[in-house]
Amino acid sequence: MLISVVIPTYNRLPILIKCLDALENQILNGEIYNFEIVIVDDGSTDGTVDWLKNNIESYPHLRLFEQTHGGPALGRNLGVEKSKGDLIVFIDSDLVVDRYFLMNHVDSLGMAWKKLGNRKCFTYGSVINTSNFNNPNSEPFKLQDLSWAYFATGNVAIDKNILEISGLFDPSFRLYGWEDLELGERLRNMGVKLVKCPRAIGYHWHPALALDQIPQLIQIEKERAKMGLVFYRKHPTLRVKFIIQFTLFHRFLWEFLTFGGLINTKTLRPLLSFLIKNGQSALAMELLRLPLNLIGVRQIFREASLIGLR
Repeated sequence: MLISVVIPTYNRLPILIKCLDALENQILNGEIYNFEIVIVDDGSTDGTVDWLKNNIESYPHLRLFEQTHGGPALGRNLGVEKSKGDLIVFIDSDLVVDRYFLMNHVDSLGMAWKKLGNRKCFTYGSVINTSNFNNPNSEPFKLQDLSWAYFATGNVAIDKNILEISGLFDPSFRLYGWEDLELGERLRNMGVKLVKCPRAIGYHWHPALALDQIPQLIQIEKERAKMGLVFYRKHPTLRVKFIIQFTLFHRFLWEFLTFGGLINTKTLRPLLSFLIKNGQSALAMELLRLPLNLIGVRQIFREASLIGLR
């Protein structure tokens, strides 16, 4: 089969280069006729497009498309539209895969298709989070890397026809978050099965926490809250309420764990600074998640009140 690896990207050139290098070094088997890497640049301002065009000969599988900044949902839809493959693999542009990545997705899908008697399934690979830019694939698997998401586009593979029947991604998700899980709800309702594929490993790079990242992280939580309500209005179920943390349980949980907001991004700064200086940025990030979750939950209830949603 021909595989299309669809990657939307926005201002991530340094790690995107590592992402592309890893994909060009794939070891394939007889089931894979060929593969293409479909990059959709979402209006980057860091020189991504110029760099890719100037280095196109180094990436024989690469096909580049551009769009004005509209978010990953639009980018993935454009990538699927331009793709030539029978199978779509979605990864993020900050994911560095191992050499057997595509082969393991294809092997697992082939076995699942035979068992089901149809192609109504998708494979979900392993995502290992790391802040090691120089050697991201040296990171071991950690408990924090476990995910219960149904269709997280950081590392999934699905038959193109099944994906097109689902209606692709909803472009109304223009801010950060939930566009992939919303599609996952539609796939679930279609009876499309999730097949775990832990051998298809991707290393998700993100920089180690620094204090100057906090405003951006707060903004992301506020955007996730807005998009969470878009998700819930399309799928007004208790399951989705729990996914987006739009419940009294979550409100109580994060209020309780932060002592009603006394533990916040300002009061934590001295401790976070100490941990970061002593090489404990991962622990600092876990602590920061307490007030970030509270910010997100408060925001989603605030947004819901404004539009009369309960």
